[in-house]
Amino acid sequence: MTKLSINIMPISPAEEIAELAAYAESKGFSRCWIYDEGLVTRDVYVVLAAIAAKTEKILIGPGITNAYVRHPGVTASAIATINEFSDGRAFLGLGSGGGLTLDPMKIIRHKPLTLVREMVEVLRLLFSGETVSFSGEELSIGPTQLNYGGKEIDIFLAGRGPKMLELGAQKADGFYLSYIYKKHLPDVIAKLRSENRPDTKRFNIVYSTMLVTEEKELEDAKAQLSFRLVDSPLNIKEEIGMTQGDEAKIKDALREGGPQLAGKFVKEEWVEEFTLTGNLESCREELFQFFEAGIDEYQLPVYELQSAEKDIERAATFFKGELP
Repeated sequence: MTKLSINIMPISPAEEIAELAAYAESKGFSRCWIYDEGLVTRDVYVVLAAIAAKTEKILIGPGITNAYVRHPGVTASAIATINEFSDGRAFLGLGSGGGLTLDPMKIIRHKPLTLVREMVEVLRLLFSGETVSFSGEELSIGPTQLNYGGKEIDIFLAGRGPKMLELGAQKADGFYLSYIYKKHLPDVIAKLRSENRPDTKRFNIVYSTMLVTEEKELEDAKAQLSFRLVDSPLNIKEEIGMTQGDEAKIKDALREGGPQLAGKFVKEEWVEEFTLTGNLESCREELFQFFEAGIDEYQLPVYELQSAEKDIERAATFFKGELP
């Protein structure tokens, strides 16, 4: 079972990202996700191909792509090609997409839950290798066939709302919980485990958040939380005391200067609610409590390459021994 993975924001050339993925593999990381943020980053599938060529066993996939910028037929072809090229190491992370990706393309989300559900259904059919004809509320395809797909390709869903959680528990092979409100994490895990699934395959729950042990990481965490907080469910905003005025300031700053500027309006106490904050010992202790609660994998997010190797080594030290 994968315990440690990495998610890299590909804002550097593909070759450099591939080198970092290979380094993570050498340090015991079992899975490498690559952010798909459209115009903000390098192309996710080109980067994944570069990683596949540079590594030997680490699992690779988008973390996450969305259901709006590409037709499911295009996504299926891309991920099946990566799977073929990497000797069966590909997986797929899928969500409805956020403002960082969709806003620059002027894409407005319409019925995201329906679109994600239909995309999963279409992808399953295409990966089966059978001739596919599908006509849904949001998506249509066929008759067509993907004759180089792989039934073994795992699909992870991602999101924060209760309906997306339910959909993931019912339809996916796992769920990617990114910067989840920590007080709710045990309940979220229980909800994901509660579905009566027809198969015996373990549902893989991935937990991703920053390690915040120094001042620069605190400022970076504020920036990363800015666009995530405005996309969070209303009840989360209310619980942390985020007012409409707070939200308006963050949204205005995102439009004017992006996450770095918007982070100035994210309160420090909010960071503690969504990240692993403190010294390394306390961060490790809290993380392992979440493993005991039912997560299967901790994902280390990496946004810049300058300190990435240090961050990889730091996270790897958490897993030198067996989980308690």
